Amino acid sequence: MKHISVSDFYKNKFNGKVYKITVDAGCTCPTRDGTLSKGGCKFCSSNGSGDFIPSKQLSISEQIVQAKKLVDSKFSRKAARGENVEKKYIVYFQNFTSTYGNEDELIKKYKEAVTAENVVGIAIGTRPDCLGLKILDFLGKLADSFYVQIELGLQTSCEKTADYFNRCYKNQVYQEGVKLIHKINPEIHVVTHLIFGLPGEDFSQMMESVDFAVKSGTDGIKIACLYILKGTEIEKDYLCGKFKALEMNEYLELIKEALERIPENIVIHRLTGDGPKSLLVAPLWTGDKKRVLNLINKLMN
Repeated sequence: MKHISVSDFYKNKFNGKVYKITVDAGCTCPTRDGTLSKGGCKFCSSNGSGDFIPSKQLSISEQIVQAKKLVDSKFSRKAARGENVEKKYIVYFQNFTSTYGNEDELIKKYKEAVTAENVVGIAIGTRPDCLGLKILDFLGKLADSFYVQIELGLQTSCEKTADYFNRCYKNQVYQEGVKLIHKINPEIHVVTHLIFGLPGEDFSQMMESVDFAVKSGTDGIKIACLYILKGTEIEKDYLCGKFKALEMNEYLELIKEALERIPENIVIHRLTGDGPKSLLVAPLWTGDKKRVLNLINKLMN
């Protein structure tokens, strides 16, 4: 089975290489501010998932300029090799819940992103219980003429695990969220985030999460191994010996089986992840992202 990698997906859609650059909308989460809970998801660092994002004190335009500098060296190397280079970017509102907050202010930030130079798309990381109709209406109309991607943090379909790490919504909310987005505009590309190695889950439960996301109608999937970061709630449970981190060979077996279950029409956006090495407690092998990616690419090919 030949899967569509996100790199090829973007190349086909935009007729060339596209780089995803990250920005901060200045949001928090309903599991952090007391609306549903406090403390956030147990595996989440104090920066959300945005440990490599420019400062939220900057405007979106200023963040985009900074983020472009981080990837522009790659364009320069291509140009030096004589390759035809046209700079194209997707702006990714990554950390915390980037549809959670004042909807008018957030829409202004989305507009600021999509009008930036050489930006061909927008991606927004969020929760399925934070899909305000005003924002969805804006994104639905935008998707008629511009690429829009909404990324939903499911992580697992095992509700016992979800309760453990403080997700604070049921699976049905995710299913309804996917349906609502597609109803607003089927052109919006929905990506589902999954984590392998969450405490208490076995092989079959992790595969059930893959099957659940597929059956719910996701257009793309991101998978990461649970990595434990300093200062997180889950670090305390790990250091107390309440669970073990996945070994690399275990993770590769999980990825191999997941790829067998994911249909070819679903885009593979990510099959590994890495936290900041200065904060990484375990598993340490996730810090060698290049090696892990090489092994995963062998599985995909």
